[in-house]
Amino acid sequence: METPTTFAALALRLGVALAIGLMVGLQREFAHRHEQNARAGLFAGARTFTLISLLGATSGLAADLLQAPFVVLLTLAAVGALLTVAHYIGAQRGDIGLTTEMAGLLTFLIGLLCYLDRLVLAAALGVGLTWLLTLKPQTRLLAERISREDVYATLKFGLITVVLLPLLPDRSYGPPPFDVLVPREIWLMVVFISAISFLGYVLTQVLGARRGLGLTGLLGGLASSTALTLSMARRSHEWPRLASTVAASILLAWAAMVVRLALILAVLSPALLEATALPLGASLLLGAAYGVFLYRHRLPRPSDAETPLKNPFELKPALLFGLLYALILLLANTARLYLGASGVYASSLIGGAADSDAVVLSVAQLTRTGTGLPLEIAARSVILATVANTVVKAGLVWTLGAPALRRPILIGLLAYTLPALLLVWLV
Repeated sequence: METPTTFAALALRLGVALAIGLMVGLQREFAHRHEQNARAGLFAGARTFTLISLLGATSGLAADLLQAPFVVLLTLAAVGALLTVAHYIGAQRGDIGLTTEMAGLLTFLIGLLCYLDRLVLAAALGVGLTWLLTLKPQTRLLAERISREDVYATLKFGLITVVLLPLLPDRSYGPPPFDVLVPREIWLMVVFISAISFLGYVLTQVLGARRGLGLTGLLGGLASSTALTLSMARRSHEWPRLASTVAASILLAWAAMVVRLALILAVLSPALLEATALPLGASLLLGAAYGVFLYRHRLPRPSDAETPLKNPFELKPALLFGLLYALILLLANTARLYLGASGVYASSLIGGAADSDAVVLSVAQLTRTGTGLPLEIAARSVILATVANTVVKAGLVWTLGAPALRRPILIGLLAYTLPALLLVWLV
């Protein structure tokens, strides 16, 4: 350990430990006060958690001053013993939960991290811990809503990833254009996209679609904007007087798709995100604004809207996406080598009609592997894929949805596509 050289540095570390402990303790007191069947007393509240965090920090200080690292271990053991006694007393009253006790141990370690000058990590853990403690109703709701098939699908996906990923080759095979096909990187992209989709799926399961079609569109769009569009188009016949609200839900799902693509680019190719920021931003701004307008100024939304979404960790869809991504990556690289920019554009249009995520991933990958794909061409390819995918979804609404959806969806389609196309080619 490194002892702070100044009093100000030590005060900062202890102050952060105090603030984190207070934050966690306040959450525990708030949760205890609002539980329907709250216990007569709470063994650890705002003051106790603050003291636990400060104890973690000061034990590190004492270990430094005494040159005796075992002081931290002894203090941790003492805290653990007190928490054990508190749990035993609570269990005698019928409360066998361990949440508060485990939070106390973690708070002690977070306080120790503060003394070790890992302030950013400590703050992140503190906020994460508080957020997790706050999500008790949502986690219970999620446990009630997920099915056995969801659990099995997630476990199988995780198992095959853990087992398969280390065994996959980390190099390409064959001459160009096959040199971009790296099995391990392809499967990593599958995991990445599935994780983003799973986030939207979990949010939909936790918050539910009953909170309104607008929220359904946003959350469903994170999971799969195509599935959301198809579902809403089919169900629009059940709500003949709510065409504007249904259209708003679809347009907000398309907005979530744009955000999703921007997130992919931010992780894989920040330079490409910068090149597409203006057209994607204009598309998001105009399209989402029109969707919000329809949502806020038209007929009331139904209260029983449910949108069926599949677990994105199911193996079959994940494997199909991996094959599609590899195919588009190969086609884009082949088109770049033999047909130039026009070939890349054509492959982006064709691939985007099937899955814009796969095209964006492949183009971002080509900009990272040193294949020589210019950012300007890559940016236009991303926009073309997004436009193609949006046109396909508008076509689904036009053919499968209620006739009253056609006008608002057409306006929304123009709002999403025209600004992006104009800006990516003219600016």
